[in-house]
Amino acid sequence: MSKTRAIILVAVATTLLIATAIPARAVEDFRLDFFPHEDTESHFTNDWGDSRPGGRSHQGTDVFGEKHSAVVAVADGFVMGMKESYRAGYNIRIAHRDGWESWYMHLNNDTPGTNDGAAGAAGAFAPGLEIGMYVPAGTIIGYIGNSGNAEGGTAHTHFELHNGRRAVNPYPYLADAFERWERVRALTEAVSRGLVPV
Repeated sequence: MSKTRAIILVAVATTLLIATAIPARAVEDFRLDFFPHEDTESHFTNDWGDSRPGGRSHQGTDVFGEKHSAVVAVADGFVMGMKESYRAGYNIRIAHRDGWESWYMHLNNDTPGTNDGAAGAAGAFAPGLEIGMYVPAGTIIGYIGNSGNAEGGTAHTHFELHNGRRAVNPYPYLADAFERWERVRALTEAVSRGLVPV
């Protein structure tokens, strides 16, 4: 077996092991199997409840990342909504087990290198994605952007979690997923640099 193949196999095995074996530290009722961005430079803070125009409060977490980078399903589920609205811009809603849902808002609507709003649904949603479709955790569903009332601002995904009809602060769920993602990245890098024997 080549060293490259061995590294890939160790990385894949480690990813699966960490994703399934490490208990969720922050949450036990529902766990994100994947962080919602593939962009490794994504960042976020606990902005749940922050004030918004019109007396509203923030009902999610803004996850900032590189525009046009992939947004993925955080857990297995079914696509229940794909639409555009004035406030949320292009957005996707996925239903998961036990009444949980994840919502992804402000998806991309710009052609590359612009802020023209001309890409439409083709710039926001992954090719072939349809309402009713089953999406395994980690499936690319759309792309980071700034549509809706985020137009012209920094690219991000406004990420929400709902249980039943109730919005739940997604920050601890995101922090838990991000921590596991960082461990996998660190181990994969150590293996690729020969710091971990294969």
